[in-house]
Amino acid sequence: MTSITPFLWFDNNVPEAVAFYKSVFPNAKVETVSDFMAVFELEGQRFNALNGGPQYRFNEAVSFFISVETQGEVDYFWSRLTADGGEESRCGWLKDKFGLSWQVIPTALSRYLGDPDRTKAGRVMQAMMQMKKIVIADLDKAYAG
Repeated sequence: MTSITPFLWFDNNVPEAVAFYKSVFPNAKVETVSDFMAVFELEGQRFNALNGGPQYRFNEAVSFFISVETQGEVDYFWSRLTADGGEESRCGWLKDKFGLSWQVIPTALSRYLGDPDRTKAGRVMQAMMQMKKIVIADLDKAYAG
């Protein structure tokens, strides 16, 4: 059976990274971890990781999208993934302390942006463009007008 698995290149800190992600994601599983590489799963998505050294860095061209329902989930993943040196960006994007990009996006955003009433969707888009972390109550207000 064919499968596709993200393969992440870290700068000699794979065990630390795997432990960090295991602490953030409730449904994390670690298959193997060593000083050189790891195989692990986050919320059902399998990952491979390698200690490749400093030659290559993560950038925003690749990110992992976390779909959540509630503001509590947005807040949880946002605070955990930006902790200890992570960086907030715009529109629900952030980088964790390893430089890996994530999007923490409530399902309400997609629902509002996909609304056939383009005026409502436009207000939501404008509200989102002003945010770092997505705030569902602010999206609700923009949608309502």
